[in-house]
Amino acid sequence: MSHKYHRVLGAILDGPVSGNIHWREILSLLKHLNAQIEPGHGARMRVRLNGIEGTLRHPHHSGVCDKNDLRHLREFLLTAGITQQSA
Repeated sequence: MSHKYHRVLGAILDGPVSGNIHWREILSLLKHLNAQIEPGHGARMRVRLNGIEGTLRHPHHSGVCDKNDLRHLREFLLTAGITQQSA
């Protein structure tokens, strides 16, 4: 995994949730992890990774995800078996 993806994954998984991660970085990371991403209803996207299905919300007015969305993403990634060491 490149340094860029390792940094983004660390910001999502480690310590307190950051409020400074851009949506495009998250999409890029998910694609790198071979996640299947499909449009859902409204700003929602359906994501499948390692047999786990979840829903993520695209930020409306900025490209930066809020802390609640990042907490949800963290939970989804951990449930799918993604950790700093496994990636």
